[in-house]
Amino acid sequence: MSFRTRRVLIATPLFMVFNFFLLKYLFILFGGLNDWYTLLIVVGIAILQSVPMLFEEKKSRWFTRFLSEIYGIWVWMSLMLLIDMVFIYVLKCFVNLPMVVIIILLAIVPLLAVYNYYHAHKIIIKEKILKLDDLESDLNIVHLSDVHYGSVYNKRTLTKLADKLKKLDSTCDLVIIAGDLADGSSNINEDDFLPLKEVKMPIIFTPGNHDFYPGIENVYNACRKADIIVLDNEKMNFNGLNIFGFTYSFSEIPPVDSKVLYDTVNAEGISLIIYHPPENWEEFSKFGFNIQLSGHSHGGQFYPIVFFADKLFKYNRGLFKRNIGDKTSYLHVTTGVGGMDYPMRWGTDSELVILKLRKTK
Repeated sequence: MSFRTRRVLIATPLFMVFNFFLLKYLFILFGGLNDWYTLLIVVGIAILQSVPMLFEEKKSRWFTRFLSEIYGIWVWMSLMLLIDMVFIYVLKCFVNLPMVVIIILLAIVPLLAVYNYYHAHKIIIKEKILKLDDLESDLNIVHLSDVHYGSVYNKRTLTKLADKLKKLDSTCDLVIIAGDLADGSSNINEDDFLPLKEVKMPIIFTPGNHDFYPGIENVYNACRKADIIVLDNEKMNFNGLNIFGFTYSFSEIPPVDSKVLYDTVNAEGISLIIYHPPENWEEFSKFGFNIQLSGHSHGGQFYPIVFFADKLFKYNRGLFKRNIGDKTSYLHVTTGVGGMDYPMRWGTDSELVILKLRKTK
């Protein structure tokens, strides 16, 4: 059983309590429902959460994927209903709300759900310019992360991603996936990433924490079959660009010696580090890395979590720039392609970002 599965199962009783009181007070708005019936609904939601997940760990099926997606939508809706109902109950303390007004206020949640679901599955292409002194030649890098291939984001998402990347083959030089290509919500088979094999550009991938949950070797095997270059605490050179893939995991993995990072940096050229979380930028800049590519935060993925993510992560999303002596250092944090557990986005984009590396004139 993976770390992710254990985490979800441990949280299930707490979520059952949350669901019980959420539904209880929702039904009170319409006259109330016997607590035993409410409890039966809550048990059904818990089964919807846990049973498909356990099956997906062994073998992914369309039906269990569908149930996992329904559950993910409900988790999002339950949070929105909580906010909505707090607002309704506060209003009721001051004014007498007609039933039609209550229904309208509650209807906002499913309407938002339609928008959130649609927006989460629409991949947007953005462009940003990075000006660098020691660049040998102009490069266009497609930066993405957090595909979260699994029960919720699966072959449909990967096929759509591959189609977007194929359209960039003629204008971009390289694709970099900064972690969490897999999710851990389902097993990974060696053919799962094959749609990406059709992309003509080289694709580089460095693991993030979620890639370890379905078994990192399973992820690596699927990458190799799709001709994806894996940089697992390794370096390579691409058209004069020094690239180091710094693997990130919550579990214990051998640390990278600082000398390895120093040796990667080329004082005469541009050095880039791939590191899944948007952290340690200051340290990597001091080592001499000119660019850091990260993801992990999803930008918060949807409101109101976006507000908390902006506080939790110093560099939550976007392009950041700082000067170390006479050198310029960039950090780019993408909001990702997929998402964790919930097929919903609001206030952030499912994105591919073309980073245009240009020599300072």
